[in-house]
Amino acid sequence: MLAVIRYTVPEAQSQDFAKQAEVVLDTLAAQPGYLRGRLARSVDEPNLWAVVTEWEGAGFYRRALSAARMEMYPLMILMVNEPSAFEDVLVQDGA
Repeated sequence: MLAVIRYTVPEAQSQDFAKQAEVVLDTLAAQPGYLRGRLARSVDEPNLWAVVTEWEGAGFYRRALSAARMEMYPLMILMVNEPSAFEDVLVQDGA
């Protein structure tokens, strides 16, 4: 399962955002079912960021969000309000 949480971050807040996002990823990584995660920034719109994580299943992701809510709270004002959980339909690995 793939989770994508997007954020709109003013340039003046980008360094603080990146530090707080790392704390969020560290907290999520400590949760059961976590596979991997990353912080990404749009190459076309530098104010658009994403925390992308992969999970063994949606239940693990939802429980992890509850565990990380205090770390995520400061970033919520910057969050893009849209669905964040995606079920794998097709996965292809590189050669």
